[in-house]
Amino acid sequence: MQTIDWDLAVATGVRLARPGPQVSLADARQAVRELRELSVTAQRHVREFTRMESLEEAGSAEIVDRPGWIRANVEGFRVVLEPLLKRMQGNRGDSAPNALTSFAASVGSRVTGVQLGGVLAYLSGRVLGQYELFLPPDPDGKAPTGRLTLVAPNIVMVERDLKVDPHDFRLWVCLHEETHRTQFTAVPWLRPYVQEQMGEFILASDLDPAAFMDRLRDITDTVADAVRGEGDSGSNLITAIQSPAQREILDRLTAVMSLVEGHGDYVMDAVGPGVVPTVATIRARFQQRRQATTRFDRAIRQLLGVDLKMKQYAEGAAFVRHVVAAAGMDGFNQVWSSPATLPSREEIQQPHRWVARVIGPAGELPAANA
Repeated sequence: MQTIDWDLAVATGVRLARPGPQVSLADARQAVRELRELSVTAQRHVREFTRMESLEEAGSAEIVDRPGWIRANVEGFRVVLEPLLKRMQGNRGDSAPNALTSFAASVGSRVTGVQLGGVLAYLSGRVLGQYELFLPPDPDGKAPTGRLTLVAPNIVMVERDLKVDPHDFRLWVCLHEETHRTQFTAVPWLRPYVQEQMGEFILASDLDPAAFMDRLRDITDTVADAVRGEGDSGSNLITAIQSPAQREILDRLTAVMSLVEGHGDYVMDAVGPGVVPTVATIRARFQQRRQATTRFDRAIRQLLGVDLKMKQYAEGAAFVRHVVAAAGMDGFNQVWSSPATLPSREEIQQPHRWVARVIGPAGELPAANA
């Protein structure tokens, strides 16, 4: 069963991706070289501040352009989705397809491939970096289990738009992204936990694979309605494919992603003043840029749930600040002890409840040390 034409997704995304900023060859090489160096510098700052030690050797980040980011993300989607959709099909005991259903599946896979490519083309112009959790397995078991990528043209574009110091902005971005690499390489159970929750979310769908893919293909109509200002203003891609049984799982995923993103923001801004002289200017201008969007951007952000994510990440950063202030960095780091010590969605919003559950009464808190 082929549910998505992955090659077409890549081809569509690369074709639709907008070109990056005009940069001379010398400036491009300098940006790539500096980003690699700063990613290593950021590792040291992040690990000293968070007191988290990676269990894997971590070299410099992988520096990519927009097509490179698209290819990496299609591969990540494929690693996660393909085996799960096959399991969905098997769980429902689908009979052997006939020629008609095979033709329909082929057409559907191409439509979905085009749509996935279109979404990734849009995002490829906005993502500054990411830690790739889902890589194809290495037969020799020697390759790292994840990969940190920085999208050089986007970083250069944003630093120009904001009119900020390039070196400072690049280090600021690296601090955030290196925090994610540290989280997932210092906490061995975190990656499989996230993958397990994602798998449970998809397998808990009350749809068969064909209906599931039909929901995904509704993205085209949803985008068009949003751009015209029509349709349900509260709809987004996640709620479109969600069944009632998936809500509890989604709450767990939301909580853990709010935690890791909020932790990244907290570390970025806490370390920043000591190593990024213009951090206050960068943060202020970055926030202004984030809020100034076009109507089309707002439609896409709504569809993908980006605005909801921004709110959740802000809550995650507030959670980290509260816990570190109350219990110190060592107290906060108890969050990484096991899945049982992760905050719930309610605890993200009310961090004192997490402190009471995991740390204990206020009289037993360690002195704040961060």
